[in-house]
Amino acid sequence: MTAPVDPAAPQSDQSQSVRPQSDQPQFVRHLPAGIARRDFLGGVSAGTVLGLIGTQPAHAATAAPAAGAAATAPDPAVYPPARSGLRGQYPGSFEVAHAVRDGDLAGPVSAVDTGEHYDLVVVGGGISGLSAAHFWRRALGEGQRILILDNHDDFGGHAKRNEFHIDGRMVVSYGGTMSIETPFPYSYVAKGLLTELGIDSSASAKYDRSDTVFAGMGRGIFFDKAHFGVDRLVTGYGKRPWAEFFADAPFTPAARADLVRLHAEKRDWLPGLSPLARADALKRMSYKDFLVKHVGLGEEALRFFAGQGYRNNMRLDTAPAWVAMRSRAPGFAGMEIAEAIEAESDNFHFPDGNASVARLLVNRLVPQAIPDARDMDSVVSARADYARLDLPANPVRIRLSSIVVRVEHLEGGTTGAVPTTLEKAVRVVYARPDGSRASVTAAGAVLACFNNIIPFMVPELPAPQRDALRYASKVPMQYTSVLLRNGHALKALGVRSISAPFGYHTTMLVEQAVSMGSYAGPASVDDPVVVKLIRNPNAPGLPRRDQNRAGRADMQSTPFDVSEREVRAQLQAMLGAGGFDHHRDIAAITVNRWPHGYAYTYDTLGDPDLPERERPHVIGRQPWGRITIANADSAAQAFTNAAIDMAHRAVGELLIARGLT
Repeated sequence: MTAPVDPAAPQSDQSQSVRPQSDQPQFVRHLPAGIARRDFLGGVSAGTVLGLIGTQPAHAATAAPAAGAAATAPDPAVYPPARSGLRGQYPGSFEVAHAVRDGDLAGPVSAVDTGEHYDLVVVGGGISGLSAAHFWRRALGEGQRILILDNHDDFGGHAKRNEFHIDGRMVVSYGGTMSIETPFPYSYVAKGLLTELGIDSSASAKYDRSDTVFAGMGRGIFFDKAHFGVDRLVTGYGKRPWAEFFADAPFTPAARADLVRLHAEKRDWLPGLSPLARADALKRMSYKDFLVKHVGLGEEALRFFAGQGYRNNMRLDTAPAWVAMRSRAPGFAGMEIAEAIEAESDNFHFPDGNASVARLLVNRLVPQAIPDARDMDSVVSARADYARLDLPANPVRIRLSSIVVRVEHLEGGTTGAVPTTLEKAVRVVYARPDGSRASVTAAGAVLACFNNIIPFMVPELPAPQRDALRYASKVPMQYTSVLLRNGHALKALGVRSISAPFGYHTTMLVEQAVSMGSYAGPASVDDPVVVKLIRNPNAPGLPRRDQNRAGRADMQSTPFDVSEREVRAQLQAMLGAGGFDHHRDIAAITVNRWPHGYAYTYDTLGDPDLPERERPHVIGRQPWGRITIANADSAAQAFTNAAIDMAHRAVGELLIARGLT
């Protein structure tokens, strides 16, 4: 894929909106004429959304019910994937954790003892937490009693499912983790788990019909009037000759010449260096410095890259030029560079992203909750019964909307030296939805939650370990799923994806046309389609970790109605020339907000060059008595396979701590 690199490519809360100071203003415009509060969709289900707008003109063809689709839409009150509006880290899912962070629960924490005792408590119901429970049972047998606690109303962590129902048809999309893929092969453990779950990650061509359904539709760049003097969508990026493409872009002749030179010329911009020295030089400069100081791009041409993200959402001023090169950004085609060996893994995309992986894990842990999720062909259409996740008779119980506030050893003091004969080794306290606190005990605990909260949740940890756990700054990500009644406007314009310099959302992607088992994705642009809008607020000029913090603050302070307004305004501006009408064509909006999104990865500009054993994530993940740590943070990699591998490691450490190996 040629650059600008899609920031959505995986590498990888409430009040008036507060935006960080930035030399790259966010995309802000007034609502298009006709948008009134009757269109406000906040907090309602997809089914309710469709009811609200059902009286508006509709010219889309009626979609035929998908084979095997449920006859009736599920009730969002008991089925979280069908909830629309503001999702992800939604209001109510994080405030108690912030209170823990802010010291409101320092010292002893009182709670009602439920009398429950488990062999294992897992904190976090994402893929790492679910995998940890699975590995524990595989090691010790299905009779093990396990409790999984999660702060959200749905399992899966970032691997959430968005489910819509329109004209008798079910349409699903991803609310976070998008695909099974990494820039390196899966480990034996991670690959083995996928196989055990019935997933063949090499089978993408069997299910994905995107190239047929969206034939002739490519990539465009949207230039907005506020920053370029005109609203203009220029299509054919990467397909048309560069001089022809940039001739249509709203730049001066000098800036066009700069951009054509960057994209078209195969020149060594760092002459006189060996391939190895050239690679080292690229690691020590930002992509911005490379473009300005070596390629000679002027300020106007540089604006083309505003808002773009590279691996782990590094920005123009924080991404090492080496990272930009590895992300296939322009400017490196004529340079011989010594590259580290990097073998891509399989790349597989379920219609609901890696929510299907989480659902298959839940099927193994609590079979009665999703009995029909047997393998990759059955999981997408399977419906979960959330009332069965936390039944007393279950060997494995998944307790949602339960925010853990304290994990502590019952004996052993601050040394973590828990006797291996002690069965009640750990006390776990969590907040219930009504605000009360409850506690359970266990022989051990795996913390599969964010690293940043662990120092406050487990204050007995040694100070160096607490500091290491706080080092990283998770990358804010916002994936907004917009259900369109059809893809006619997209087809008319010839676009499947759009990048928007200075955009409030910097990327729009059309969801892949994937059909699996009895689930039918779109067969043509006449069918409903989901477009994904990507937002990554930041604050250029600050260090990378501070940019992430500023982005989190912005995201948490933005209510749904602001996001909805920006969705409608930007889609209307980008697609209006293709006949798009946001009143008529938008059927539902789900904003998947992840202020604590991708796991933080190190870079050669902003992080010290340390041996692996001295890296903060390695120091932070060390076992402490009967408490071990799993999650993608503890691998410093924002990938599903890393979450699986870290779960396997944490379970192994806990088995050793209990003398069971």
